Amino acid sequence: MKSAILIITLSSLSFIAKAENDPPIKNKKKKGSYLIELPASLNTDSTTASVSLPDIDVPFKPSIQLGAIVHMFVSGEQSGFSAPSNDKSAKDWNKGFSLYRARVLVGGQLTKKASFFMETEIPSPIGIQSNGEKNVKVAPIILDAQLEYTFSNAFQLIAGMQLVSNNRNGLQGAAGLMANDFTYFQYPYNLFANSPLQGNFGRDLGINARGFLANDKLEYRLGVFTGRNIDGGAPLRTVGRLAYNFLDAEKDFYYAGTKLGKGKTLAWAVGFDEQANYVNYSTDVFFDHPLGNAGSITANAAFQYMSGGTDLSSKYSFATLIPKQTVQYLELGYYFKGPKLQPWIRYENQAIKSEPEQAGSIKPSSFDKVNSSSVMGGGLNYFFNGTGTNLRLSYTTRTYNVATAPDDYTKKTFGQLWLQAQFFIF
Repeated sequence: MKSAILIITLSSLSFIAKAENDPPIKNKKKKGSYLIELPASLNTDSTTASVSLPDIDVPFKPSIQLGAIVHMFVSGEQSGFSAPSNDKSAKDWNKGFSLYRARVLVGGQLTKKASFFMETEIPSPIGIQSNGEKNVKVAPIILDAQLEYTFSNAFQLIAGMQLVSNNRNGLQGAAGLMANDFTYFQYPYNLFANSPLQGNFGRDLGINARGFLANDKLEYRLGVFTGRNIDGGAPLRTVGRLAYNFLDAEKDFYYAGTKLGKGKTLAWAVGFDEQANYVNYSTDVFFDHPLGNAGSITANAAFQYMSGGTDLSSKYSFATLIPKQTVQYLELGYYFKGPKLQPWIRYENQAIKSEPEQAGSIKPSSFDKVNSSSVMGGGLNYFFNGTGTNLRLSYTTRTYNVATAPDDYTKKTFGQLWLQAQFFIF
């Protein structure tokens, strides 16, 4: 006689593979069941039967998770890509190898409702810099350090150093980008300590509320942050975002830039970012959906209006720091699931339309031309293992208005070529 096989299934615990950024599973008090396979010799209509188990208390144990993300590339970049000029040397190509990102990720569950996340970063690439010098030794910095407490699905609080933005691209995870890097203009004033908003690679210190309503279709984010503060008395920076998902819900803290055919997403959002007389209003649309038998399409578009205002009397004024402008952005790609290839294109445009108070001693029309620019590019991604391991080849151009004489400008375009490898685990 075959020996009986006892299979224990606990319906409360899901060990199904979860999204890479999901928090660890939280232990809960649930009821389970036994599934018993009976010997075939027994005269029954079925060879299986089930019996109920009593409620089981599973004690909570704190957990921790480690990971890393690395971007390294070989590149060629014309000197004028970052510092445009009419000098002939601006067309010269700088070549070299760079370690662009090297992050260590640490996360964990502290209690059934509290979790934390920390992340380090190198503050500048290791390799050839934009000035042509070689940088070989960089001390890491703390990039993220946040504590999250989940009161309910509709209300969570995240406190600490965290990614801050009112638009989708500014809230994407670096591992899930479709293009080779983040956009140039989606949060251009929040990148460094000497930026107008005194950010840290898009991060800021503060507290953020987040939640999901309407069957997880509607997501809100609303937070207050330090922003620019020169004497401890500055008004707080307020950032908000409201997104509606018409198809699948999105609950990851960091948005994906492409989903490689996994799921169906159509999300539309509006957002704002304000401090003192600085305002930033935005709207964005993201679409990721299977298209045909070959694979899936990804489209990501956004529009922003920004201004530092015209009040020059306040010591907290942004008037001379952030000129009035609009930003348009579009990414479009298609993932071929068979060969695991994804071609993509990107377009961005930063159109400065400054007020006289913002341009200072420069005529506004001249100020606008010098500070406006656009970016176009495209590339091809190969995914060995999704976002875990991939290779990206890209060519990007940036176009400026370069002065040739007083009130006379000509458009100059400079190129950048990257071959980037990524590995990511968390």
